[in-house]
Amino acid sequence: MNLPWKHAIVVGASSGIGEAIARRLVRAGCRVALIARRADRLEAICAQLNREAGSEVAIAVGHDVHVHEEIPWLFQNCALRLGGLDAIFYAPGVLPRIAPDEYDTATDVETIQVNLLGAIAWLNQAALRFEKTGRGTIVGIGSIAGDRGRRGNPVYCTSKAALATYLESLRNRLGRRGVKVVTAKPGFIDTEMTHGLTGMIWLISADRAAELILRAARRGRTTAYIPERWRLVGLVVRMIPSFLFRRLNV
Repeated sequence: MNLPWKHAIVVGASSGIGEAIARRLVRAGCRVALIARRADRLEAICAQLNREAGSEVAIAVGHDVHVHEEIPWLFQNCALRLGGLDAIFYAPGVLPRIAPDEYDTATDVETIQVNLLGAIAWLNQAALRFEKTGRGTIVGIGSIAGDRGRRGNPVYCTSKAALATYLESLRNRLGRRGVKVVTAKPGFIDTEMTHGLTGMIWLISADRAAELILRAARRGRTTAYIPERWRLVGLVVRMIPSFLFRRLNV
């Protein structure tokens, strides 16, 4: 795929969609800073990508998205080491397994920390930079689960709905400055996060999801359902009246 970016940050690049995005970016000729908590895994990925490229095109940066105070420095350092910055992708996510009658605040806080607050902390930095430069692409990996409040995992749905609203707000702020903000809403993706789940229709690989997300970002889409067939599902789900939706086991 021919991609327009030469320098990118991928947060959550040690596995799943984030890793697949980073690999595709590097192989398309982009220099990439791969960021994740599992530094050993990042080092292995970067070593492989750099061997393939014959030069240092992938940079491993160990970071826990809970540690917000180090993000401004890390962001600036990554942009400096890369020689610029054209795009940022935020991919970390947690999907805790919870019982139908479980209300665990500690688990809920962890979900919000990773899925939402980490995204805000990183993408705020990108917004500041791209607003000044008048260009750039911001991509947040949400979920179709954020389209409605499903009974199965209230706070996961909340975190993804809030992320979509935050990204929309950034888009409305930054669009007039030439900055693209893309909300990706995958359906079921074969990753560590979904292993063991049942009833996953239209399951696709993380690499296929990365391909579709990059294509949508390249085209400057505002909201991209991954794959596109989930857009119709989302439309139907949003149209179901609340009194009926609460009776559905979704």
